[in-house]
Amino acid sequence: MDKSKYKDIAPYEGQDVLDAVARIKAYPKFLSNMAEVLYAGNIIKTKWKSHQMKEMIPPLLDQVRSYDDFQRLITAGVFLPTIERNSMTSFTYSGQENLDDKTPYLFISNHRDIVLDCALLDYALLKTELPICEMAIGDNLLVNQFTTDMFKLNGGVTVKRNLPIREQYHESLRLSRYFVELITEAKKSIWVAQKSGRSKDGIDKTNPAIIKMLYLSFKSSGISFSELIKKCHIVPVAISYQYDPNDINKGREEVSKKLNGTYTKKRYEDLINMLRGLRRFKGDVHLHFGKPLTGTYENATEVAHEVDRQIHLGYKLWDTNYLAYDLLQGPTRFTEKYESLNTKKFLDRYKGLSEDLRRIILRSYANPVVMQLEALGW
Repeated sequence: MDKSKYKDIAPYEGQDVLDAVARIKAYPKFLSNMAEVLYAGNIIKTKWKSHQMKEMIPPLLDQVRSYDDFQRLITAGVFLPTIERNSMTSFTYSGQENLDDKTPYLFISNHRDIVLDCALLDYALLKTELPICEMAIGDNLLVNQFTTDMFKLNGGVTVKRNLPIREQYHESLRLSRYFVELITEAKKSIWVAQKSGRSKDGIDKTNPAIIKMLYLSFKSSGISFSELIKKCHIVPVAISYQYDPNDINKGREEVSKKLNGTYTKKRYEDLINMLRGLRRFKGDVHLHFGKPLTGTYENATEVAHEVDRQIHLGYKLWDTNYLAYDLLQGPTRFTEKYESLNTKKFLDRYKGLSEDLRRIILRSYANPVVMQLEALGW
């Protein structure tokens, strides 16, 4: 694979890695900002940890020669363990027996958090001693040189959005070639969300356009759609958060769409939501690897349905999901599932919100139960 053809969208390699590390080290607020993200709300702890990081991080950065190094040493070595300790009760994973360390995969997951979904996937891969992956991210997150460096040092592959139609088509062709060549030639895995943008309503459905994109630049090569899907080794991934730190914001976005037919993001809104997702309490978090798709698929819709089926079956449903389901559907079906949950404390998070907004938020917690029951045929 000739990655020089994709330099503008591919993760950093070679000298670009060293240059990015040098820029990060020179960025005056890097270590204090990192401490603020990890220890938000505790001024004394933030200052102390910022001082600790000034001693710990620079020597680690000196060892970075590739984005793989950065992910292992910085992201999975420092960043994610701290987020796990500070904002999660537990982080668990399952289904790793479906994978092997010699096969590159296209991981397709549901999308709940801007960066944690893919970051926790890599974290689980590292914990199980499997190769880490690259990750597709929208260029709307690359708001400055610093965020661009951080994403590209974490294996970020840039998905260019809001292009004119002709440019959009040509960029989709390039992205198609990049994904497939990365897996079939470079033998590296990559993660992509099942649809553009996070799920705001808790309904996780794969956009078939993502599957169609894979085949876009290979139609004329003679390979069939089904053959290409087999070569991509698609693995559905389900990630389940007990608490969503952005649930109220997502709900407000849904209310705006309902009232106005659209929602316009404020400047830096994605960045603020990203930081909120990293910092705030998530409770228990579980990630499940499904089985690689090996069947014969005639079209993108069939593939999307199988990805959805495996994601819905792979949910780890929490007490918050079952409580929300019973509150909306009926009071007694899953009572035993949330007996130990402080229901008053959970519902107090939404005190003062409009009834419409409150129901939309509860529905976002209840819908995974609905989808799993449907997948089970119940």
